[in-house]
Amino acid sequence: MSTELINVADIFGENVFNDTVMQERLPKKIYKNLKKTIEEGKELDLETADVIAHEMKEWAIEKGATHYTHWFLPLTGVTAEKHDSFISAPLPSGKVLMSFSGKELIKGEPDASSFPSGGLRATFEARGYTAWDCTSPAFVRQDAAGATLCIPTAFCSYTGEALDQKTPLLRSMEAINTQALRLLRLFGNTTSKKVTPSVGVEQEYFLVDAEKFMQRKDLIYTGRTLFGAMPPKGQELDDHYFGTIRQRIASFMRDVNIELWKVGVSAKTQHNEVAPAQHELAPIYAEANIAVDHNQIIMQTLKRVACQHGMKCLLHEKPFAGVNGSGKHDNWSITTDDGINMLEPGKTPHENTQFLLVLACILKAVYKHADLLRQSAADPGNDHRLGANEAPPAIISVFLGEQLEDVRQQLISTGTATHSLKGGKLETGVATLPDLSKDATDRNRTSPFAFTGNKFEFRMVGSRDSVANPNIVLNTIVAEAFADACDVLEKADDFELAVHDLIKEYMVESDKVVFNGNGYSDEWVAEAERRGLPNIKSMVESIPAITTDKAVALFERFSVFTKAELESRAEIEYEAYAKAINIEARTMIDMASKQFIPAVMKYTKQLADTVIAVKEAGADTEVQAEALTEVSVLLKETKEALATLKKVTEEAAEKEEGEVQATYYHSEVVPAMEALRVPVDKLEMIVDKEAWPMPSYGDLIFEV
Repeated sequence: MSTELINVADIFGENVFNDTVMQERLPKKIYKNLKKTIEEGKELDLETADVIAHEMKEWAIEKGATHYTHWFLPLTGVTAEKHDSFISAPLPSGKVLMSFSGKELIKGEPDASSFPSGGLRATFEARGYTAWDCTSPAFVRQDAAGATLCIPTAFCSYTGEALDQKTPLLRSMEAINTQALRLLRLFGNTTSKKVTPSVGVEQEYFLVDAEKFMQRKDLIYTGRTLFGAMPPKGQELDDHYFGTIRQRIASFMRDVNIELWKVGVSAKTQHNEVAPAQHELAPIYAEANIAVDHNQIIMQTLKRVACQHGMKCLLHEKPFAGVNGSGKHDNWSITTDDGINMLEPGKTPHENTQFLLVLACILKAVYKHADLLRQSAADPGNDHRLGANEAPPAIISVFLGEQLEDVRQQLISTGTATHSLKGGKLETGVATLPDLSKDATDRNRTSPFAFTGNKFEFRMVGSRDSVANPNIVLNTIVAEAFADACDVLEKADDFELAVHDLIKEYMVESDKVVFNGNGYSDEWVAEAERRGLPNIKSMVESIPAITTDKAVALFERFSVFTKAELESRAEIEYEAYAKAINIEARTMIDMASKQFIPAVMKYTKQLADTVIAVKEAGADTEVQAEALTEVSVLLKETKEALATLKKVTEEAAEKEEGEVQATYYHSEVVPAMEALRVPVDKLEMIVDKEAWPMPSYGDLIFEV
């Protein structure tokens, strides 16, 4: 365990080609041109790119880099990269020249046919392009491969369609920037030049011992346990949450932080989460594009460093049944280049007309596009979390808190708000402790979309998912609401009257989506149904939201997605779901056939031999015989459930690919998987631990 003292300020960003490095190394004219590209979207000429590429290469080589890669986010859920060394043709002297051109910096050409495209690209049409995203700084990653210069890029097809997460994210950021500036100008703001979505992502994860991990095929192939009985103790004592961090975990966290700080990720918060072996890491807010890239770096770093510590990091949303799963909270706000947070209510929100309009627009957007927001957090693993009293319900609602709810009700009932609730003081009752200032609003952990002071917290996102898609949706639906509001207000003869009328109109229109109570309760499910709010319980049910006329009109209006891109993403989602469930089902079949059934059959022989031996000794065999019968009955149930799962899995493979196949996996294969798990988990509680073929839940979550 390393005890070397670290000065964070000395190492932070040391492996990032950031603004400080660029100012030091680039000629003033080149630096100025690059800043214009970053801040104003000006096109970068090849001459400028050549100079930047040369300096970036020299800097990276000084950091030990031998290769560079265009680092991008295809629709696979993970990042992708192809490494090229800096060497060019050998010189006559036998030496080698190191080079990196502006053309190589700006554009790469990976094989587009080998990535999901949802029919946008045929297999024989291989060409695709990666394009340098200069708004997200390049960095040098140091790992077992040495050092590699990673250049964040967008990825698109030969015909220009987005094949990644970054391209539509950048488009959505442009959309909300344009519309937010329109809104600010209406309120007399002539100084702000840019509005950017600001995002902070809280990342949950599990850690298990690597040796035990490798003994479980389900963890290896699917990232979650497909079988497993709960140990006597789980999370019911709440003793792990915020508990003292074990030394092995603390050492891991320390190394994770160091690696992240070096590449400019502002890792700030770390703690034990609710479930045993579960933890959380959260960075400081960043612009949405950078925050998305940083979250991918965080997930990669967690996995890599875990291996170095003899552990495995599990990012699946539900790696263990019976204890909380993992998600990530996407904290979202919108901020101007001169430091104005448009979601800051101030001390008297009832008087802050600009804030009230922004709030009303967001409520309208979430109410109108609840299905899209729900779909943005959909994946097979999240189906196990949402609505399970450990994560937000699958019903989209908005929590505002007492202060804003009071202001909202005033606006709805009278059209004006005359006061705001105050926070006051929290008296501890202990003389030696200071009285604390109390927020005007409590928090609500059961709400999927909660206002938390000066931001909204979208709590639905799955732990292994990119946060790009939720932010694409948030940016675009809010841009639409801003645009609609500006269309009305820019034509108004009396702005003050028009803006107050519009705030009330939007508040009334979105009234059904506001809920400040317990989102886990059965009463809320019934109430939401009465309100007409959608309750989309699975990923498969959520996918059609992408291609509705409403969604197509929204995304095409702001040039975020074309209809063809949306249809392709729907196909990719269906295919991803079907493949994920197919892998899980086949893994269960393999484990039951080759591990559980043979192990239990061997154990039944031991029981039978015991019955015979006891009987021959002339003693009562009732207990031994009952144990043998119980195990035999469960073994038979296992065999029957296995046969059913084999049958429906084979049938699913024959279905037409797309919605039909994905729906069949959801409706037939998933229940068959659950039916197989039941007798096997019961057997685990009966069979001798020495005879059980793999580590138990207790071994996994308490022995790390």
